[in-house]
Amino acid sequence: MSKVAVVYWSGTGNTEKMANAVLAGIKENGADGELFTASEFNKDMVANYDAIAFGCPSMGAEELEETEFAPMFEDCKSVLNGKKIALFGSWGWGGGAWMETWTADCEAIGANLACDAVTCADAPDDDAIAACKDLGKALV
Repeated sequence: MSKVAVVYWSGTGNTEKMANAVLAGIKENGADGELFTASEFNKDMVANYDAIAFGCPSMGAEELEETEFAPMFEDCKSVLNGKKIALFGSWGWGGGAWMETWTADCEAIGANLACDAVTCADAPDDDAIAACKDLGKALV
């Protein structure tokens, strides 16, 4: 059975809703999924999972959240080469440049992106929830 981690940071609850939908997609497709906040996860845990979904909203000037999520992700980057991952997150302003930058960063370190990133403006609607479940399925 595939083992998948869902690691996220959420300030308003929107990315948390997306993370729960990703986890549902993982479990609905027969894998063992575990949910972690950014503060609960670290690079030593990466090897324990066949795949990882990372979720973070756009913050500030279209950046990853810089207090908890960005430091955790920076630490994990050294062990993500060849790892199957997927990215998701919400935004309330801007046009999604943070996800383009984040995706390019993951490609540059050699991570294996299982699917296109899932983003949504503000709270996830039914289409975004379905896309998150599909993202979870892609990691199984």
